[in-house]
Amino acid sequence: MNDDLIAPVDEPPVYETAEPVLYTAADGIAWVTLNRPQFHNVQNSQMTYALDDAFVRAVDDDAVKVVVLKSDAKHFSAGHDIGTPGRDFHSSVERRLMWYDHANKAGAEKAYAREQEQYLGMCKRWRDIPKPTIAQVHGGCIAGGLMLAWVCDLIIASDDAFFQDPVLQMGFPGLEYFAHCHELNVRLAKEFLFLGERMSAARALQAGMVNRVVPRAELASEVERVAARIAQQPRLALQLAKQACNHMETLAGKNAGIDAAFGYHHFAHANNTLVKGDYIAGFDGKKMAEQNKRQASGD
Repeated sequence: MNDDLIAPVDEPPVYETAEPVLYTAADGIAWVTLNRPQFHNVQNSQMTYALDDAFVRAVDDDAVKVVVLKSDAKHFSAGHDIGTPGRDFHSSVERRLMWYDHANKAGAEKAYAREQEQYLGMCKRWRDIPKPTIAQVHGGCIAGGLMLAWVCDLIIASDDAFFQDPVLQMGFPGLEYFAHCHELNVRLAKEFLFLGERMSAARALQAGMVNRVVPRAELASEVERVAARIAQQPRLALQLAKQACNHMETLAGKNAGIDAAFGYHHFAHANNTLVKGDYIAGFDGKKMAEQNKRQASGD
């Protein structure tokens, strides 16, 4: 019986670029660049799988010792795509993990299956890349953008960078990869979530969420300097050190906590559908941006 299957929604996305992620490599460093500048690097499925392709390429290249994730747009990333012509929520994809297709599923199962693969699953996969990764962050690192930075081993930010998870206004406990209480202490994590306000790079450094903060003009050169130093280290030693540190986080309950919070997140999706008639409570990218601007101005 397949009574719970539905016809996929016929809403083909309109992608503004065939290359949502750019890749170059030289001198032991792979440079992975988010490339949806028109939409502040919001993440759709197209970008997610292009990003995975880039990471696989870096892992497979024995000349690459360290991977840098960066943006040449106004912001590092403004989160998940909830409103561009390239939003491909309804589209089937060639999946990388052991999850079934979401596009023909009804109710809360649709978002749950998709986000298990593309959000939670991919973040866990990228966290375990067996080479050091560095997030080079400037401008906004918002909601889903935090997930991309948090899975990296180091975060180096410019002094104009800010970090924000404003999704409580959508009814969610926080973004899907709920690493807040590991990136911040618990009280700071609660403040970060309850208020939804921007955290400056300087405060993020003080809280231990980022490794270094430098002037914007020096960001690229500082990241390259750090990456070049890492690239001088033995490959296996780098991998083992990273594996050991990640294992310590796992022993501290990081994965178990993230998995539990993911369930709460999808309870909120289901509640939104029942109460608001929409799984993201009627918000789109424009509404979220306007709300964030109002909050930032104190209105």
